[in-house]
Amino acid sequence: MLHSFSPSQTGSGMRFLFTLSILLILASIFFMTFGIKGSWDFAFQLRGKKLLMLLTVAYAVGVSTLLFQTLTHNPILTPGLLGYDSLYLLLQTITVFVVGAIGYSSIDALNKFILETPVMLLASLLLFRTLTKNSHGDLARLILTGMIFAVMFRSCNSLLQRLLDPTMFTVAQTSYFAQFTSVNVSTLSIGIIIMMLSIVWIWRMRFQLDVLMLGRDATIALGINYLKISRQILLWVALLVSVSTALVGPVSFFGLLICALVNLCSTSMQHALRIPAAFLMAALILIGGQFIFEHLLGMQGVLSVVIEFCGGIVFLWLVLGRKYS
Repeated sequence: MLHSFSPSQTGSGMRFLFTLSILLILASIFFMTFGIKGSWDFAFQLRGKKLLMLLTVAYAVGVSTLLFQTLTHNPILTPGLLGYDSLYLLLQTITVFVVGAIGYSSIDALNKFILETPVMLLASLLLFRTLTKNSHGDLARLILTGMIFAVMFRSCNSLLQRLLDPTMFTVAQTSYFAQFTSVNVSTLSIGIIIMMLSIVWIWRMRFQLDVLMLGRDATIALGINYLKISRQILLWVALLVSVSTALVGPVSFFGLLICALVNLCSTSMQHALRIPAAFLMAALILIGGQFIFEHLLGMQGVLSVVIEFCGGIVFLWLVLGRKYS
């Protein structure tokens, strides 16, 4: 059945975006100005980098998950199911195993990003072959293959962890959890460039993304090259996941949490509205959460742990508490 977008839905969607924008602006102002007692120039420079990092990660995670759910037509799937997070963790362990703890610590974050991103893109292309080779675009086969790879990556990672000495294991373990406190300017600059390029592509393809929600057969019947757009989506998902993991580390359930909130609060299915909503919602949660943990709780907790916990609860709610047609 063709999705229809009424003027009332569009209007309510714009009001939802406006509300999120106002809340995000207020959260950003509080994050940048709260509790400054020393040099304002130094504080603005330090917090400005962190704010840009949080905005970039919010866009990368929220939009990549929304694009993946559009492709798979399933609100409980995330790019993590294709093994991206597991592959990232395996790459960290392999690096520590090969170069040692001191060598790993001396590797610049930019060099790590340059080395890891092609590997994740290659993995995405290999997974895409399940869509084009003897599968006739079967997304179920793609997801199952990705899950098998994820289990294989986790198993290899566990094996290598047992071979590491305690010092090397401790160094490797620091990269297994998302960190929102440190910023690498070079990696952030590349992430911002990738984010801007993806915005251009998404805006040009926003109407085709709406059509893609109708399913593979309907998309082909309406004259859209389904395999081409699917390949492009998977490549952008891989790039955005690479950006987020390079900046802060793996955040498996954050995208699921964001998309669930957007689906719950938004009355429109238009990607021209849902994609900005995913970014604004993710940025509001990251900036607001980091502000609370950093300035109100004195870093007496870890934001990534809370996010993953809430995302896991949302995942269980989506799986056990809802019925899908």
